[in-house]
Amino acid sequence: MPCPALPEGFDFTDPDLLHRRVPLPEFAELRRAEPVCWVPQPAGLAGFQDEGYWAVTRHADVKYVSTHPELFSSTLNTAIIRFNEHIQREAIDAQRLILLNMDPPEHTRVRQIVQRGFTPRAIRALEERLRARARAIVEHARAHDGPFDFVTQVACELPLQAIAELIGVPQEDRDKIFDWSNKMIAYDDPEYAITEEVGAESATEIIAYAMNMAADRKQCPAHDIVTQLVAAEDEGNLSSDEFGFFVLMLAVAGNETTRNAITHGMHAFLTHPGQWELYKRERPATTAEEIVRWATPVAAFQRTATRDTELGGKRIRAGDRLGLFYASANHDPEVFEEPDSFDITRDPNPHLGFGGGGPHYCLGKSLAVLEIDLIFTAIADAMPGLTLAGDPRRLRSAWINGVKELPVSTG
Repeated sequence: MPCPALPEGFDFTDPDLLHRRVPLPEFAELRRAEPVCWVPQPAGLAGFQDEGYWAVTRHADVKYVSTHPELFSSTLNTAIIRFNEHIQREAIDAQRLILLNMDPPEHTRVRQIVQRGFTPRAIRALEERLRARARAIVEHARAHDGPFDFVTQVACELPLQAIAELIGVPQEDRDKIFDWSNKMIAYDDPEYAITEEVGAESATEIIAYAMNMAADRKQCPAHDIVTQLVAAEDEGNLSSDEFGFFVLMLAVAGNETTRNAITHGMHAFLTHPGQWELYKRERPATTAEEIVRWATPVAAFQRTATRDTELGGKRIRAGDRLGLFYASANHDPEVFEEPDSFDITRDPNPHLGFGGGGPHYCLGKSLAVLEIDLIFTAIADAMPGLTLAGDPRRLRSAWINGVKELPVSTG
C-alpha cells in the first residue's frame, strides 16, 4: 500500500531527486506521519525483482535495524539500495565479497583483520604526514589566479593521499584510484556517460591492483599495513582476493564519502559565514562531527529482512528490503535540537553519518574525522577569505549525496 504521506510515485532512491536536492521536507513528513513507509517500485527498476522497499526515516528505527543483523541482512541483497535497472543478479551477488555487504560471522572475521589498519596508534602514525599534505594541498590551491573548483583542487586530494599513505599506494597512482572510484559510483549520472559495464571494469581494475600489491608483500614483506593484513594468510590474515575487495571498499568508503563531506562542509561554511568566522577564531573540536551530520554523504543504505518481524508498527515480511535513510535520521528533531541549523558547536551529536551502529559502523571514522579537521585547519590558516564563485553542481545518484563541482575564489 503506497504511503499516503508522499505524492504518488515519489521514490527516495530516484537519482534525479538527489541530483536536485536532499528531500528533507518529505523526510520530515514521514517521520511525523508514517516513519516506516512502503515505497512501491516497478520490478527490476532498482535491480531487484520485488515491488519496492520500506523507507525507514526515524533515528531510533535506523539504529534498531543497524544493530540487529540477525533480523536485517546486508548480504541478501547487498547494502546498495538501487542499482542500474540493467544489472544482472549475478553482478549483485558478486558484491557479497565486499565487507560492506557481509553479515556475521563472516563479517566479524574479516573486520577483525582489517581493523588492524585503523587502530588509534595507526591513525596517530599518519597524522603528521597528513597534516603536511593538507597544508601542501591548500597552498597549491591558493596559487590559483581566479576561481577554481574546490572538489578537484582541495576536497578530493587529502582522502586519496590518506588511502595512499594507509595502504602503501604510491602517491603517483592516486589518480588511478580517483578515476576508478568515480566510475564505480557514477553510473546514474549521464554527464560521465558511465555504463554499468564500465563501472564493473573499474572495480575489477582496483581489485587487480590491490591483489598485485598483496602478492608483492607476500613475496617481500615490508613494514606497512598491507604486510600486516596479508603476509601470513594461514595465521588469520586476508587472502589476496579479500584484500582486493577491501581496497575496493576503501576506494568508495574512504574516498568518495570523505571528499563529499569536505565539499559539503566548505559549502556550509561559506553559506553560514557566522559559523566560518567562529571556526577560524576557535576551531571547535566538535566541527568534523557536525560537518558529517550536515553532509550525510551516504544518503541511504539498505537491509533485507531475514524473517517476519515488526518495525515502527508495520509488519515486515521475510525478504522485504528496508532503506535506511541516514539523511532523515540526522535531521530527527526527537534527537537533535534545531536539526536544520548548521552548528559546529553541537554537542552531543549522535548523528548516523558513519552508520547506525552495529557491525557496519564505519571502520575509518577516526581517519575521516582527522582528515576533515586537518583540511579545514589548513584552509582557515591559508585561505581564510575563501568565497563562493558559483553554485555547486550535484551528482546524479540514488544513494550518494555528492557534489561534482564547487566553484570558489580566494578573493
